[in-house]
Amino acid sequence: MKLNALMVRYIVDDVDAAIAFYTRNLRFEVTAQSGPYFAILSRENMQLVLSPPKGPGGGSQPMPDGSKPEPGGWNRIIVRTSDLDGEVNALEKAGVSFRNEIVSGPGGRQILLQDPSGNLVELFEPAPDSGS
Repeated sequence: MKLNALMVRYIVDDVDAAIAFYTRNLRFEVTAQSGPYFAILSRENMQLVLSPPKGPGGGSQPMPDGSKPEPGGWNRIIVRTSDLDGEVNALEKAGVSFRNEIVSGPGGRQILLQDPSGNLVELFEPAPDSGS
């Protein structure tokens, strides 16, 4: 398994549930898994590292001040799409939970969906004239 120079780690309540969510709904593939304590998923040139808040791995260890890793928050990965409406429709039919409705800005349109642990994923469709 080749590790990318840059990866994103999400703390998830259940690694298996997160794997199912990302592979079924967002076309990620499992690159590596170590039981319920760790997984690496890949899509194109991105690697997503999944770890639970408790376990033997380094991503699960508390900080010196006692704070503990937990899922959720506002940080997110962005998954680009050329058909935001179609993706949202398919995800709604699959029972995926959204935090908001589609919003538009100068760079394009986006919507936030939540994985089973509450971590955010932004689906983003660039504006036609953005050159993306």
